[in-house]
Amino acid sequence: MRRGFDFEGSPVHLRGQQGIFKPAILPEIPLSLRTAPPVEGRSAPYPDRIEHAGVIHYCYRGTDPDHRDHVGVRKAMERHVPLLYLFGIEEGRYSAEWPVYVVHDDRERLEFLVQVEPRSAIHRSGVVAEAGADAVRSNVTASVQKRVHPHQFRARVLRACSRRCAVCRLRHEERLDAARVLRDGHPRGDPVVPNGLSLCKLHHGAFDSNLLGVRPDLVVEVRADVLREEDGPVLIHGIQEAHGKAIVVPRNEPLRPDRERLAERFEEFRKAG
Repeated sequence: MRRGFDFEGSPVHLRGQQGIFKPAILPEIPLSLRTAPPVEGRSAPYPDRIEHAGVIHYCYRGTDPDHRDHVGVRKAMERHVPLLYLFGIEEGRYSAEWPVYVVHDDRERLEFLVQVEPRSAIHRSGVVAEAGADAVRSNVTASVQKRVHPHQFRARVLRACSRRCAVCRLRHEERLDAARVLRDGHPRGDPVVPNGLSLCKLHHGAFDSNLLGVRPDLVVEVRADVLREEDGPVLIHGIQEAHGKAIVVPRNEPLRPDRERLAERFEEFRKAG
């Protein structure tokens, strides 16, 4: 994104300091919209959000509906011009979605409604194919929501845990996951850092399968039948030797695993044994 691309000899960047970015080469309509990455413990300057119905609520910059940035977005809506949307995952990392279309301007709530379009639906003229467009946009945008939110959760959990496995201390980020203490779908299984554990692939799989559990006092317990098994070095050094060891937790206490959630999940682990 820093490098951008060249157009007729002029460099064009994909994003700027502001959320609505119009490079100098474009006379009226912006090139991209950007939602800043979430920062744990700090509210976002603009509460952009993706609704379950598949609609992105993109907040105005300030309260003036006639600000030049808003006028440019409005023109993109009126002319059905596709834009680039950059979802912040963490500082310096974005999920880029293209094309997105502005489908409504809500001056009362000071926000635009945006939906993601499948690329196959764009005519060469840049105009959206209208047949069944609303249903298709909704489905595609909902799929973006399902993809972006887990990335944001993983980034927050790994950052809080100093990018290492809570069990074995592995620091190779590409091998780390954010495991939920209480699973997705549980009433308190929401994707917040206190419901997360930074685990390597091996220990994430073992945790999800209830081969090992984490007690509310933050100590690992391996299932009794697994401790009795005789197998190769992966089982011995990867799983069995974790028994009785304390996990690594974030230095910031409010970001540490919630002990009530751990207690509930540990009961599930005990029943599995």
